[in-house]
Amino acid sequence: MTVKSGVVGWVALCGALMAGQVLADCVPAPVTGARDFSVCKAWPAYPGLTLKAVSKFAPDPVYGKTGDVGSYDLALSVVSVEGPEPLATYHKPSAFQSDAFALDSLEFDTARYKLTPEIRAFGVRVVFKGSSRVNPMDETSLSLYVKEGNTLRPVLDRLVVYGYNGEWDGNCSGERASTLRTIEIGKTSSHGYADLIVKSVTTGTVGKGDPDACDEKTTTGKPVLTTLHYDGKSYVLPKGFKAIE
Repeated sequence: MTVKSGVVGWVALCGALMAGQVLADCVPAPVTGARDFSVCKAWPAYPGLTLKAVSKFAPDPVYGKTGDVGSYDLALSVVSVEGPEPLATYHKPSAFQSDAFALDSLEFDTARYKLTPEIRAFGVRVVFKGSSRVNPMDETSLSLYVKEGNTLRPVLDRLVVYGYNGEWDGNCSGERASTLRTIEIGKTSSHGYADLIVKSVTTGTVGKGDPDACDEKTTTGKPVLTTLHYDGKSYVLPKGFKAIE
């Protein structure tokens, strides 16, 4: 083995060990409540860094003795394989309100959100689901965060990337609709951050008649493109694009 190949082999081994360490360290923090959430994910854009999130449920003092009525905080952190202390953190109390429209899941989105040549954001997707079958309501929102020193700053606040709602009899008659949104990084920029191109596609379903002879029609609208501009603090969302608070 030549010296060069030996060095390459050692680098590859170190990379594999580091990747293994990241996976080993990506263990959700323990939570005490059945409704609490804890997730983690390696950040592919920055090898050796892991994203962690904890969201704890606080029941409403009046209506939260049973069920999901209450609020969730949100604690985010970026940690390194080189040490246990977080490199950057973010915490927001009462970040989400939960009731019959309840928090169902929380996950990281590590797509390539390259907002400047030097800055990449990561996403947090939050899923809420309603409890009614005849008045269904599901919603997934996406928030983007950037690392600035030892803090994490939100630059996109709860863009609805999936929404589903309707009113029907549970068998056939009624209407339901869903909207799916995807994001592309634009070639233009505002206040130094790349514009975000949001493509929205809405699908609607209308049902008529009895369950045994249901006449159901589904139509999908043409994609609609919307450009989000950064105003120096965050991306401005048009009316109807932000999740229910």
